[in-house]
Amino acid sequence: MRVLLVEDDAMIGESLRKGLRLAGFTVDWVRDGRGAELAVETTDYALVLLDLGLPKKDGLSVLRGWRQRGSTVPVLVLTARDAVPDRVMGLDSGADDYLVKPFDLSELLARMRALLRRRAGRARDLLETGALRLDPVARSVEYCGQPVALSSREFALLHALMETPDAVLSREQLEDRLYGWGEEVESNAVEVHIHNLRRKLNPQLIRTVRGVGYRLGSNNSSPIGGAASEMA
Repeated sequence: MRVLLVEDDAMIGESLRKGLRLAGFTVDWVRDGRGAELAVETTDYALVLLDLGLPKKDGLSVLRGWRQRGSTVPVLVLTARDAVPDRVMGLDSGADDYLVKPFDLSELLARMRALLRRRAGRARDLLETGALRLDPVARSVEYCGQPVALSSREFALLHALMETPDAVLSREQLEDRLYGWGEEVESNAVEVHIHNLRRKLNPQLIRTVRGVGYRLGSNNSSPIGGAASEMA
């Protein structure tokens, strides 16, 4: 899941980026308000973590601009401004949540999960489709009641497909979910991850919609394992 971190403090930003990546997020990091505006204009993010005291353009002005232009991206404000009027102004300007520095990473992750659940219209984090069960908090996958070990990218790709089980996601959309700025993407990376998921779970679990992309198959209740194959 790809998120935008807007933080001008190098030490805080690097620490957050590292922690978020360890939690399974793909993170793009910008350090000023203008960069934040450009990032949201050009990239589809699941969530934005926004500091307020930014160079070039204040975070509140950036946030108001997004809302005035109709952007619905969830925004979690991270700031040292802890007075009640500041929190009220942040929320009234369009923030979906407000967290005062310093904070614990575990609380930040919990608030992020809550916003993502709200956006998806779910009451809990756990995703289930047929015999497939994915827990983004524990970062675990079960298929037919058996645990399945996945790499971080395989997990992220499966997570993306399970969030929208009826949608077809293109290779480009999946690459955007798996890779952030500056990360090298091999031309067949998505295909390799799809192949591995089919091999570890079920050859029919992920269907190929030719010329369009990939979606979850309608039948995912067969036993684990088996030769991978491209399904039309």
